[in-house]
Amino acid sequence: MAVKQTAGRDSLGDFAPEFARLNDDVLFGEVWNREDQLSLRDRSLVTVVSLMSQGLVDSSFRYHLTTARQNGITRREIAEILTHAAFYAGWPKAWAAFRMAKEVWAEDAADDSGRAEHQKEMVFPIGAPNDGFARYFTGRSYLQPLSTSQVGVYNVTFEPGCRNNWHIHHASSGGGQLLLCVAGRGWYQEWGQEARELHPGDVVNIPPEVKHWHGAARDSWFSHLALEVPGADCSNEWLEPVSDQTYGLLD
Repeated sequence: MAVKQTAGRDSLGDFAPEFARLNDDVLFGEVWNREDQLSLRDRSLVTVVSLMSQGLVDSSFRYHLTTARQNGITRREIAEILTHAAFYAGWPKAWAAFRMAKEVWAEDAADDSGRAEHQKEMVFPIGAPNDGFARYFTGRSYLQPLSTSQVGVYNVTFEPGCRNNWHIHHASSGGGQLLLCVAGRGWYQEWGQEARELHPGDVVNIPPEVKHWHGAARDSWFSHLALEVPGADCSNEWLEPVSDQTYGLLD
């Protein structure tokens, strides 16, 4: 998902328009969006450590901590990142950074509990944060490959409220995707159709060339096994995010 920023123009557009342009259009509009070079998660990590090393724990630091959390850095990871950086940046700076990070990741203590409870509902592991595809998701997801030979099988887990973008599975013959719901409650929707509520045991057959999305309900974790149907010239086209308005219509 593209990073967009207007803080420069909002705060300094009249006073320093060129600085505002460089901040919004170059730093955030270009550098942050070079995901072929570094992921958003990695850029957040570098930025947080750089600001901490300078002792800059102001509102901009909180913004970048919040962004780091949104980009997939977990509560456990930020604690280890700041601990490691403390030996190079300084112990007092780490203390100040930890105070703010603890506030930003406060609700993740509850998330950790929710994740543990969700894991108890299924035999497949939740897996690692889905960093490689994070830009195609609203919210946080996790990925655990179960089979990468013969037929690709992946356990995909969505935190409450998380969903992937609209997308299409292309193929000249065969292809498409099969979803086997294993835990929690979620949704599946095809373009122009009503959304379908999903529960453990449900099966979703997704033909090629059909625009669709799937993800968790607002109040529930959700996991499904994703099976790639063999075919010729298979590819995946990621499209726009599911709007809050569209998602907000679902119970």
